[in-house]
Amino acid sequence: MDTVQIFDTTLRDGEQSPGFSMNREEKLRLAHQIEELGADILEAGFPIASPGDLEATRAVAAAVKHCRVAALARAVQADVDAALKGLEPAAKPRLHLFLATSDLHLKYKLRATREEAFDRIVKMIRFGKSHCEEVEFSAEDASRTDIDYLCKVVMAAVEAGATIINLPDTVGYSTPDEYAEMFRQVRARMGDHPEVVLSAHCHDDLGLAVANSLAAIEAGVRQIECTINGIGERAGNASLEELIVALHVRQNHYQVETNIKLEKLYPASRLLSQITGVGVPPNKAVVGANAFAHEAGIHQDGILKNPLTYEIIVPEKVGVPKRTLVLGKHSGRNAFRARLAELGYETTDPELAECYRHAMVLADSDKEIRDRDLIDIILRVRRQVPDPAAAGSSSAAH
Repeated sequence: MDTVQIFDTTLRDGEQSPGFSMNREEKLRLAHQIEELGADILEAGFPIASPGDLEATRAVAAAVKHCRVAALARAVQADVDAALKGLEPAAKPRLHLFLATSDLHLKYKLRATREEAFDRIVKMIRFGKSHCEEVEFSAEDASRTDIDYLCKVVMAAVEAGATIINLPDTVGYSTPDEYAEMFRQVRARMGDHPEVVLSAHCHDDLGLAVANSLAAIEAGVRQIECTINGIGERAGNASLEELIVALHVRQNHYQVETNIKLEKLYPASRLLSQITGVGVPPNKAVVGANAFAHEAGIHQDGILKNPLTYEIIVPEKVGVPKRTLVLGKHSGRNAFRARLAELGYETTDPELAECYRHAMVLADSDKEIRDRDLIDIILRVRRQVPDPAAAGSSSAAH
């Protein structure tokens, strides 16, 4: 079974998103967590961006021993020099060069012709290769680049020494079918180059980053660039945890594996949120507060009988301590019986029916029933103490 390499760019592309900047010590803490997670490549930063980013890149490069450390640079001499300086302490360095290739970017951003961009790419890859054994080239905005020109650039990059070719969906524009077809065409034009790994880097502007990444894998891509919690420019990058769980749960379909330790996904997510002060939405797949929470009575009943009825992976597998059966107005009697038993109160059918009645009154006003509410209800039922809410309603009626 093929292995898909996971290129974690949380410390670089992820940090570029507003509100997610990290200092040197925070980057080091997260770098160690990413290494523990099992990422194959860790992108430490964009050294030319600032002296602080260069220093942080060097610190991460020195601290990380088990996975490759990449540093980003435009196909510009000063950028490459800074990236190489940042990678000096790395045990396994990778120089990551990029330049835009779409006509839109060439005309309005770079103000360069296709020929000028082509020459810059080849020149900088050759220079980079002479100073760093492993070079990755990214064709920025590849998904909106003319396919003939893209293939020409890719073949030249490979001849110049790049062994990883990354074709990003930089603005999240592509659809899964289109993105996969781009890779198929590039592979066909490249010919036989077993030493070259194709890579995907997807943004989530249309909510398709993970879907596009999975489509790329089906097209033969064997490196995926992603971030913890899906953070990144604008709407973010492909979410590492969503991608990994999809490949695990549907391994029979994708027929690939990764080196990621699933049980480390939730701790990595929590650490990032702790460092940045930015939590994930409750409904976020895999790591959101509601990812393994169930309130609907039918779902709760199914979960109690067999978790596979409503969960495609058990929470403990991804590092979530346990699932939650939320007690509210949508909950069923079985969930209340189970929670009362967990709290030490085995109930008879009449007791349960009375508890359920009181709980539904409370749920209509408080939305969620907490453990202390449930204990109070069972104790009142057993002591036959009138429900204050019910008594208040009765008085109001008279």
